[in-house]
Amino acid sequence: MKLRNLFVLTLLSIVPVFSFADEPYSGSAAKALLEKTDKSTSFAGDFFANYTLVQDKPGSGKSTFSAVMYRRDSTSSYTIIITGPEKDKGKGYVQFNNSIWYYDPSDKQFVFTSAHDRFQGSNANTSDFTPQHYSKDYSIEKASKVQLGKLNCVLFELKAKTKDADYPIVKLWVTEEDGLVRKKEDYSLSGQLLRTTAIPSYQKYGDKSVPDKMLIVDNLRGKKIEGKMQYEKTQVTITNVSFAKQSDTVYTKKYIEMMSN
Repeated sequence: MKLRNLFVLTLLSIVPVFSFADEPYSGSAAKALLEKTDKSTSFAGDFFANYTLVQDKPGSGKSTFSAVMYRRDSTSSYTIIITGPEKDKGKGYVQFNNSIWYYDPSDKQFVFTSAHDRFQGSNANTSDFTPQHYSKDYSIEKASKVQLGKLNCVLFELKAKTKDADYPIVKLWVTEEDGLVRKKEDYSLSGQLLRTTAIPSYQKYGDKSVPDKMLIVDNLRGKKIEGKMQYEKTQVTITNVSFAKQSDTVYTKKYIEMMSN
């Protein structure tokens, strides 16, 4: 518990604190780095991991749920099955043929959903767990070298150029040496800050990098407690990572139905 609290404090310290070196980053280098960032979020072959999400709603306490995820980025397919708590066990998501379906075993029905929807009522979106396409979905409005804590980063200010973009405006802090996202701010078209995500550390598997934990803060949802505004946040922990090949059946509605029984 102490280690968990220390991690959250570390994340929270990273989220609001940064300083600008105010050094412009050239167009060709910026484009290449953003493309590298996209590649770092996508894997050749299959990907599997356990996800634990702890949602903290100020004034209402914390709730925890867990899930397993299978991804096959080469075909833009994934399957997510909720494994806890008991009341949500067996619910799941499956994506194939550019469509995402949500399954609820209580009524044994699949309904169409979106990558932009909140994941199980948390502060995360389904798209937070899938490959990103910043270089395709956004134009680079500005790029500068900055310091984020002790990390040497490039700060991208991005504007959506396709309907597939999650948010109209995104600010992205990327470590220059490896192209990994360390912090992200999502904005509305009017410039309202909507969400802040921090990813301070990654697990390394050869040339692949997977976040250890992510902290997602909802800057629109919160409660004033003792005169101080506290926002909802969700901590995502990723464990038991594997890149072993999975059966094609895993990425089907039939598999979710079978696993929910």
